[in-house]
Amino acid sequence: MSFLALASIGLSLLQGSKQQSSANRAAEAAAAAGNFNATIIERDIDLLEKQRQVINANFLVQSQRARTAFERDVQGTVRAGFGYAGIDIAQGTPLEVLRDNAREFQYESDVAAFNNEVTNMQISDQQEGARMSAELSRMEGGASAAGLRAQGTSSMISSLAQAAGTAYEYKILR
Repeated sequence: MSFLALASIGLSLLQGSKQQSSANRAAEAAAAAGNFNATIIERDIDLLEKQRQVINANFLVQSQRARTAFERDVQGTVRAGFGYAGIDIAQGTPLEVLRDNAREFQYESDVAAFNNEVTNMQISDQQEGARMSAELSRMEGGASAAGLRAQGTSSMISSLAQAAGTAYEYKILR
């Protein structure tokens, strides 16, 4: 058995071991990158939830202010105008004007509530999209890691086969 044969076998096995080790480290890095990207994407989900809270709080404040302004500015002006003219506001045209104003205000309030709900649905959709992107990122990282590990295993098997071939060639194995 020659030194050259043993060296060739040893180097082949060492090369396979190093390639497998390197592939395993790359696989860990790929999985970590997938998880890191998913974490960043999930941060967007939290930001969207905060955006939803701000939008809903703003909607409530605007709704309350609109009610107050409607009662004070619109309905109050109607009552004052008819009352100043000496017209009874409990019946007839003044009451119809107040009812028409109230219906218009209710319509505008309903439209604002609908728009707020649509905005909330859009935020929910964006959150679900972000969740799916995060899951996909983790899956891609895992798939990449599995591929890299398979390459390392393949390198190790190839090195073992090469070492066995060398050993057989130099009649170390029979």
